[in-house]
Amino acid sequence: MDLQLSGKTALVTGASAGIGRAIARALAAEGVRLAVVARRRALLESLQTEIGAKLVIVECDFMREDAAAAIADAALAGLGTVDILVNNAGGSRKFGIDTGEAQWNEAMTLNFTRQRQLTHKLLDQMMAKNWGRIVNLTGKSEPEGINGAFCAKAAMHSWSKGLSREVGKHGITVNCIPPGRIISEQILRNYTPEYRQWQSEHEIPVGEYGQPEDLANLVCFLASPRARYITGAVIPVDGGLRRYQF
Repeated sequence: MDLQLSGKTALVTGASAGIGRAIARALAAEGVRLAVVARRRALLESLQTEIGAKLVIVECDFMREDAAAAIADAALAGLGTVDILVNNAGGSRKFGIDTGEAQWNEAMTLNFTRQRQLTHKLLDQMMAKNWGRIVNLTGKSEPEGINGAFCAKAAMHSWSKGLSREVGKHGITVNCIPPGRIISEQILRNYTPEYRQWQSEHEIPVGEYGQPEDLANLVCFLASPRARYITGAVIPVDGGLRRYQF
């Protein structure tokens, strides 16, 4: 299927490794011109070499107060326009009942506030063209306990649904993809090979952890003109791991 993406422009955050890197590679393969964002510039430069095309490289820490403005300005300066925004950056760490305000603020900033700010920085130019795609990589809706990232991702789902209703008339779609167990630096760091094997056999219907490319394929489709009638959706890519019905 021709996704009709050739010549479009995209901004991908958290593009240095794992899911974000796979998304950048997949979009580039479809002929999309890219701006990529991460804290580790060397990895973004190696991505440029891997793709074999010039990228707009933006080295930025999401915790900077001016991060959204800095990223949007750099992407627009380098690309001229941003047709597709992929909000992939984020992070999670353990919380407890006594977790302090600083850690809560960090979790909300990294997983909701900066994504919201960056999106709103780019909305006007999308609306001016009557075309845009916003794809948010989020998270599961089944928290095992208190976790700031889970709360932030729930906010992302709610905000995305509301935003989709505001901008649909401008040809802009807004969708969320909560990943399941996808092989990444974080997964390899946090889960032993033995646990990954047990979970694959007992909890994931397709029988294995996913690959970053499994998400990248859906991102490319949702970012394309072919997906014009899909908006306000939350579409898990998890091999059937989650048990909720919708």
